[in-house]
Amino acid sequence: MESEKSLKKELKTINKWEKDQERIFFWEHIGRLPFVLLDRITPAFIQKKLNVLIGEIAKFVDYGGRYLVSEKAVEKRLGVQGSERIRQLPLAEMDDAARRLTHNRATFARIQGATTGVGGAFTLAADIPILLGTSLKVLQEMALIYGYDPRNQSERIFIIKCLQFAYAEAAGKKAVLKEIRHFRSLDHDEQMMSQFQGWREVFNTYRDHIGWKKLLQVIPIAGMIIGSFLNKGMIENVAETGQMFYKKRRIEERLKNIAQTEQYT
Repeated sequence: MESEKSLKKELKTINKWEKDQERIFFWEHIGRLPFVLLDRITPAFIQKKLNVLIGEIAKFVDYGGRYLVSEKAVEKRLGVQGSERIRQLPLAEMDDAARRLTHNRATFARIQGATTGVGGAFTLAADIPILLGTSLKVLQEMALIYGYDPRNQSERIFIIKCLQFAYAEAAGKKAVLKEIRHFRSLDHDEQMMSQFQGWREVFNTYRDHIGWKKLLQVIPIAGMIIGSFLNKGMIENVAETGQMFYKKRRIEERLKNIAQTEQYT
């Protein structure tokens, strides 16, 4: 197991990453407009399908829904069985599994983005829920890799907060980061639930983030190349967010155990 010194060094790296995420870039402020325009040209039946996604997110938090993943594939990736054994793995092994997962899921997203980029605006409507579903699965797999169980509702709430952080602009990241840092008790979980103000907030955060980037994907044929690169980048961003936050929780728990052990020795 890692030493206290090495754990604190890893924690310092993650804290630096968090600060870097809060930097404001000028293009984040223009990300909302394109989707407003796209909404105007998107047929009503596609809008209806997109709105169904709000209910899917609610189902995911309530009981996992169709996005809940099996831990067997992750256990095979790590070469161990059981959450208790996973929690005892060295961080290096967890990190290696997280990197391989990121590569595999980003490759899938690249292929999927190219496929849905063929038909312009109509296939873009299909691309949005598929990409969101992939993001949810990636975050669950990151949770399992670092020894946390997404079958628990509190972990699914944490996953949604990770998703919001990944897709939020700088100002939004600061607010979500504050909630994530205080993710401790059931009472706070319930408070976080109330802060969603309906699942539309989560969905709109997702759509606003990809706004002007995805607008270019509505160009038929050319959208294949654009969609391929954009989807790959967004899944890598989500995976990195999940890895950093779950790794930080694992490090903090190990540091706490070290402190308790020293206290009683």
